[in-house]
Amino acid sequence: MPDMRDAPLKGLKILDFSQFLAGPYATLRLADLGADVIKIERSGKGDLSRYLYVSDVLIDGESTIFHAINRGKRSLALDLKSEADRQKVWELIDEADVVVQNFRPGVIERLGFGPKDVRERNPRIVYGSVSGYGTDNDWSALPGQDLLAQARSGVMWLTGAEQHGPVAIGLPVADVLAGAALAQGILALLVRRGITGEGGVVETSLIEAITDLQFELLSTFLNDGRQTPTRPRNNPAHAYLAAPYGVYQTADGYMAIAMNDLQALFRCLGISASLEGLDPFEDRDVIARLLAEQVATQPTQAWLDKMDDADLWAAPVMDWHQLVNSGILQELGMIGETRRGDESFNTLLSPLRIDGSRPAAQGPAPYLGEEPLSWTSPAD
Repeated sequence: MPDMRDAPLKGLKILDFSQFLAGPYATLRLADLGADVIKIERSGKGDLSRYLYVSDVLIDGESTIFHAINRGKRSLALDLKSEADRQKVWELIDEADVVVQNFRPGVIERLGFGPKDVRERNPRIVYGSVSGYGTDNDWSALPGQDLLAQARSGVMWLTGAEQHGPVAIGLPVADVLAGAALAQGILALLVRRGITGEGGVVETSLIEAITDLQFELLSTFLNDGRQTPTRPRNNPAHAYLAAPYGVYQTADGYMAIAMNDLQALFRCLGISASLEGLDPFEDRDVIARLLAEQVATQPTQAWLDKMDDADLWAAPVMDWHQLVNSGILQELGMIGETRRGDESFNTLLSPLRIDGSRPAAQGPAPYLGEEPLSWTSPAD
């Protein structure tokens, strides 16, 4: 574990009104880089993710997602409609560098802590907001939830085979991408503040983040007469890429085959069928069927050994057991361990390495309202 006294954001103070995932993911990434994050939570209830479980696995009485997304942060339980508690928030804002919120559009302004009011009080503040669909548009009032954003974004329609209905990505991808984009924007404004002395406001949304995820394919669509691509019927993986790109069942599992020279691939796999007259895109389902029939006859590793010798691109489709047991995450130092109360648990750490070490916020996720009303950390 790196010495957090030298962390890049050491001394940076972040007041975090956000809850559940998108906003807290942004502040987690900043906490990993050394920032001091104080969560403002509702008295008696706290962050929704404390009890809105993604599974029945609890750690010290609270959900795994809360621990995963809030490690190393501190918590203040306040009633933002109480004048005394509002004054405590303003005192924190006076010393803060960053404020983050992910309420529905208009809510934080009604509470009196919108970007205009906050930056009038502290012009050096960098103010970050994440919403479902942005503000002041026809979709602004829609519920900003990951699955719903996926549904509206086109990404569900793009995923899967032609004969299948829409396929959701099995992760809260819009939330995580929006949080990452917000963290990037906050860091950019902090750099500008270091040059000009002025803070600023950065905004993003789930729909913007998940649309950006599709920038490569949407750019093709927008510049190709807006022709809708046809998803493969067999072994689907990518609507715009030709055969052999896809996922194939072997005798004992599955393997992914990427872009490869088809003649070389057929020779390597021992497929005698001729490719003459077959177009890799127009006839990709025919080619995929030929590949699938042959690949199903031998175990995954046997095919991988042959393809590796021929310098062809393929990989096994691994589950989480296989990924963890491979040792790669341990070699990279991405699995950490922390403790709260009487329980110790594993957590994934930051995807970054700084000066050769992986930064990580120190300590577990906080109990609701456990910290004092100041920026003085117990570690200080």
